[in-house]
Amino acid sequence: MGKITKVSPLAPLSFPDLPVIDGVAFATAAAGVKYQGRTDVMLAELAPGTTIAGVFTRSKTRAAPVLDCQSKIGGASNAGAAILVNSGNANAFTGRNGVEAVEAITSAVAQTCGVPQSRVFTSSTGVIGEPLPHDRVTAAIGDLKSKLNPNGIAAAAKAIMTTDTFPKGASAKVEIDGKTVSIAGIAKGSGMIAPDMATMLVYIFTDAKVEQTALQAMVSDHTDKTFNCITVDSDTSTSDSLILAATGASGIDATESKSFSDALQGVMLDLAHQVVRDGEGATKFVEIDVTGAATDADAKIHAMAIANSPLIKTAIAGEDPNWGRVVMAIGKSGAAADRDRLSIRFGDIQVAKDGWRDPGYSEESAAAHMKGENIKIGVDLGLGEGHATVWTCDLTHGYIEINADYRS
Repeated sequence: MGKITKVSPLAPLSFPDLPVIDGVAFATAAAGVKYQGRTDVMLAELAPGTTIAGVFTRSKTRAAPVLDCQSKIGGASNAGAAILVNSGNANAFTGRNGVEAVEAITSAVAQTCGVPQSRVFTSSTGVIGEPLPHDRVTAAIGDLKSKLNPNGIAAAAKAIMTTDTFPKGASAKVEIDGKTVSIAGIAKGSGMIAPDMATMLVYIFTDAKVEQTALQAMVSDHTDKTFNCITVDSDTSTSDSLILAATGASGIDATESKSFSDALQGVMLDLAHQVVRDGEGATKFVEIDVTGAATDADAKIHAMAIANSPLIKTAIAGEDPNWGRVVMAIGKSGAAADRDRLSIRFGDIQVAKDGWRDPGYSEESAAAHMKGENIKIGVDLGLGEGHATVWTCDLTHGYIEINADYRS
């Protein structure tokens, strides 16, 4: 995985100014996990009483850190907690070595930070199948502890990057009973992105007080509408992890707050969109909106069939309004469809209606829409009230170049 120097053309102009979240501090280090001189480890230390929720990849070959985190999520604790993340090596498909690496890292963090080992959560991202040199990580933990800083979230966002071309962050502030709580999140992800999470690592922090089961319900529900509605290349990673930590430091209870839940979903959607905008080799951000399906589930099946089609994604890269490929993807998806009720739009341009090319269709207008950075494909199946929206990017030569050379 050589160093990537070209930033995605879809990247935001700058990293956002994220609020300080009381009850959490960050530190980063260059541990030399894969490369010398590259910041590749992040530590977040969380205040006693923090509640933690998470969602993880459903891959059948998920990595040792994922399995460890899954076993620890749930329940309440008055103790502190910590999150340690390394990039450069996924610690996946590493057998007993992977388990031993997680044990060594979580034990060292627990001892150094004075928290129970059951409250230490780790994530690893990078190449699959190579043993993690965990001694390099554990050797950096003392230095990380000494450098913990409540203002360190931006550096943390950079430390977890692999093929990402820009760090990803999002935040929100919410008023509850006249008082303000803050939410701030960071993410990494660029390739191996598909629903059931992706090769994404996501960490979201809030100073709100939220009961653990309610926090888990929120993050699980919102993941289905955000991170599980994006795809770059249809490949689900072994390592996806999303951890949400509510420190409670504000003293404001958001357990039953709809405004807090909505703001959390907004932060998650913002981060999910940034992952797509940093899709490996991406030059177009694509929204696919499917209406009129027999059910919401059918709508999502159709939407993902469109979003994952290499033929559609390469046509978008070539700025070709090839709507016939959309018809193809709907037909192959396996969900209910009726050819003679199908309508398709590119942006505001009606392409096809009721199973036919629209009489007023203008190839020139559709081609003009395809030249933009933000592409919208709308499909109405004419069967019911089912609806789904998913987001993807185009498929370019850049994706091949990055992934053909990933292990080097």
